[in-house]
Amino acid sequence: MDFTNSNNLFSEAKRYIPGGVNSPVRAFKSVGGNPVFFERGVGSKMYDVDGNEFIDYIGSWGPHLFGHNPPFIKSALIEAIDNGTSFGAPNELEVKMAKIIKELVPSVELVRMVNSGTEATMSAIRVARAYTNKEKIIKFEGCYHGHADYFLIKAGSGALTLGVPTSPGVTKSNAADTLLADFNNIESVKNLINQNKDNIAAIIIEPIAGNMGVIKADENFLVQLRNLCNEEKIVLIFDEVMSGFRVAAGGAQEILGIEPDLTTFGKIIGGGLPVGAFGGKKAIMQMIAPEGQVYQAGTLSGNPLAMAAGYAALSYIKEHPEIYVQLEKNSSYLEQGFKENLKKLNKNFAINRVGSMLCMFFTEAEVNDYKSAVSSNTELYAKYFHEMLNAGIYLPPAQFEAMFISTVHSLNDLDNTIKAHYNSLKKVIN
Repeated sequence: MDFTNSNNLFSEAKRYIPGGVNSPVRAFKSVGGNPVFFERGVGSKMYDVDGNEFIDYIGSWGPHLFGHNPPFIKSALIEAIDNGTSFGAPNELEVKMAKIIKELVPSVELVRMVNSGTEATMSAIRVARAYTNKEKIIKFEGCYHGHADYFLIKAGSGALTLGVPTSPGVTKSNAADTLLADFNNIESVKNLINQNKDNIAAIIIEPIAGNMGVIKADENFLVQLRNLCNEEKIVLIFDEVMSGFRVAAGGAQEILGIEPDLTTFGKIIGGGLPVGAFGGKKAIMQMIAPEGQVYQAGTLSGNPLAMAAGYAALSYIKEHPEIYVQLEKNSSYLEQGFKENLKKLNKNFAINRVGSMLCMFFTEAEVNDYKSAVSSNTELYAKYFHEMLNAGIYLPPAQFEAMFISTVHSLNDLDNTIKAHYNSLKKVIN
C-alpha cells in the first residue's frame, strides 16, 4: 500500500503537535513506522488520505458499536446541531440520557455527565474519598483508568509495595496514596487492606480489562472483592468506560452478576462524540455539588451534541437487545477462524474474548493478569500488525489493546480478516 500522503501529513504534524499526534498510541511507537491519517469512515470501513480502504477493528477505540457514521446517530446529530451546539445550561437531552443509563444499568441511581473517561474516573475517586473520609485507593496492575495523576502508577520493587509514578509530573505523594494489587488475585487485595487498615477509600477495577489485552475478572474473585468492600466499608468502583454497553446492555456487571457502588462510563454513551459519566448509589452521588460539598464541574458537560448522539445509541440498544446476539455470533466466528488458523500453523497463541472485545496474544501461556499478558512477544505483534495493515485490516497499533467488532462487520469482512490473519501469521512466524 502507498502511504505517501499519510507520511507527509505526519511530518507536518510533528512541527505543530507533540509527537505529531493527540494521543500517544496513535503514533505507532509500539509497532514502528508512521501512523495512518484517515479522512472518513463508513460502516465497517475506514479510508485514509491515500485512498486506501481498511476493515476497521478499533472503532475509535470502542465507541463505534454500530460502525462508522450510522444513519440514526447522524440524523440525531443533525437535528441537535439545528438547535444549537452548546448552551452552558440544562437541556432535556441530559435528563433523557440520565434516565436511560439508569434503566439499562440498575446499580446506577444517580449519574453525572462529564466529558471523558479520565474525568469520570477522577471524579468517582474524589467522591469516594469524601464519602468514606479515607484517602488511599487500590487499583490493579494492568488496568487503565485514564491519565489522572493517581492512576499513572506502576508497581514498586516488591509485589505489594507502594506504587511509584510512571510519568514525570506525577508526585510521590500522589503515588503514595495509590496501592497496586494483582488482577484476579484476592490475597493481594486482602494484604493491602490489612497493611492499610481503615484507610482505603475505594477499589477501582476494569471488570473486563481492555488495556492489557482483553482479560475478564474471575467471577469468584469479584464476589470476594464485593464482600471485602462491604466488610471494610470501601467503595467498589467498576470502570466500564470500555465495557459499558459493549459486552451487554448492562455492561460487565450484567454478565458477571456483581453490582459496584459506582460505575464510570464513556465511549459508547457518546455515540462517537467526546463524553464520560459516573454514577451509582444515591447516598454517594448526593455528595456532589450543588447537592453536596464535593466539587465537580464542566463547561461542556451534558453538551447537546454528545447527548443527542449518545441517547440515539442507547435508545437503539434498549429497543434492539438482539444486537448482542448478533455481536456474539460475529465475534465468535472471528475467534474460531483465528483459532483454526493457529492450529494449521502449529501455534497455540492465547486468544481472549468477551463479547465483541477480542485480543490475540503472541504467547502460548494462559493470559489472566498483567504478568502473563506482558509475556507476549511484542516484536512479533508489530510485524503481524504491519502485515495486516498492508492487507487492508486496521488493528490496534499496540499488542495490549482490544479489537472491537461492530454490528456492521459483514461475513465477508470477517472472512477476509481471517484469510489475512492466516497469511500474515504465516509470514511472520516462519
